Amino acid sequence: MDFDFEKYKTQGIKVNYYYICKRKLWLFDKGMSFEKNFDRVLQGKILHENTFQREKHKDLLIDDMIKIDVVADDHIKEVKISSKMKNPDIMQLLYYLFYLKQLGISKKGTINYVKEKKVVEVELTEEDEKEIKTALIDIKEILMMKKPPEVKKLPYCKKCAYYEYCYAKEVD
Repeated sequence: MDFDFEKYKTQGIKVNYYYICKRKLWLFDKGMSFEKNFDRVLQGKILHENTFQREKHKDLLIDDMIKIDVVADDHIKEVKISSKMKNPDIMQLLYYLFYLKQLGISKKGTINYVKEKKVVEVELTEEDEKEIKTALIDIKEILMMKKPPEVKKLPYCKKCAYYEYCYAKEVD
């Protein structure tokens, strides 16, 4: 499959949201960010600021598109609070590795779940690249929709910053 990366590249957070909730992805893209004052997001920002303080290459913004927490010699590091959203976290990091590969840079990655003192090693495979390409195509299609995807009740909805927006009409 011939893939035009320039046509499909997106922000890393959107790849993460794609794997969490397609509706959240669409709402975020349209500027509906309910997360600015959301406790879990604020906790994450504080944790991020206080982690890897001695690293030289921290918060590296590339092409105004992806922001890598830490860049070391042979790998990149992402900092997360908890491993409850492990798959979206891994896919976001794989996307960063894929993005860098498109720039001719080959690295490995780690996700550092600081509160749990857990590190997950991540390496980009050909299979991962295929999945990333498919996800990028799907993300573009979702973002072009006129209305957000329908609400899909997921186990973690109640802890989401978008919960009240999605379920405003529902009465428990």
